[in-house]
Amino acid sequence: MAGHRHPLFARFYARTSTLMERRLAAHRRSLLDGLTGRVIEVGAGPGANFAHYPPEVTGVLAVEPEPHLRGLAQTAARHAPVPVEVIDGIAERLPADDASCDAAVASLVLCSVTDPAAALAEMRRVLKPGGRLRFFEHVAAEAPARRRVQKSLDATVWPLLGGGCHAGRDTAGAIERAGFTLTHLERLGRADTGMPFPAAPQIIGTATAPGERP
Repeated sequence: MAGHRHPLFARFYARTSTLMERRLAAHRRSLLDGLTGRVIEVGAGPGANFAHYPPEVTGVLAVEPEPHLRGLAQTAARHAPVPVEVIDGIAERLPADDASCDAAVASLVLCSVTDPAAALAEMRRVLKPGGRLRFFEHVAAEAPARRRVQKSLDATVWPLLGGGCHAGRDTAGAIERAGFTLTHLERLGRADTGMPFPAAPQIIGTATAPGERP
């Protein structure tokens, strides 16, 4: 997993994410509200979501490729209100069986995966028919001028500074192209989350995998 080692960014992200949690905690609770059964969290980072899983979740398989963040997530897992197993792995090759999860969670991760289409195909693979994908991601701005700035940054310095992050992706479109059906989508901005441009705006929502839930 050498290509997924970002030691400087990981330490910076861990510190800044702690400072942002006062603004983000409510959105994390909203993201996870109503989940039940077995959940796979893709790109768990330092484990900031763990404290907000509802008791109806029977277990979380948390996948994180960056070693420093994975260590922090393992510590956070010990204090989670539900069972959480933190493992090494990447979004494009999830270490989970077909149709083994009731829900998947992607939180500020689809911006940084190498191949978003492959990552979403993997989430669809491991979800049961009708399973839910919960997502909270920063995306391309609506204003053309801001989108151009994001595109320029994504092509130059932003991925280097942000651990592979691309600020201007069309994540909602990618989710639909992967075969999911969007059932809820809300746009957020800096006033909602405290995250500045180019990491603003963000989207939070739910999509459903093909098939009917048993």
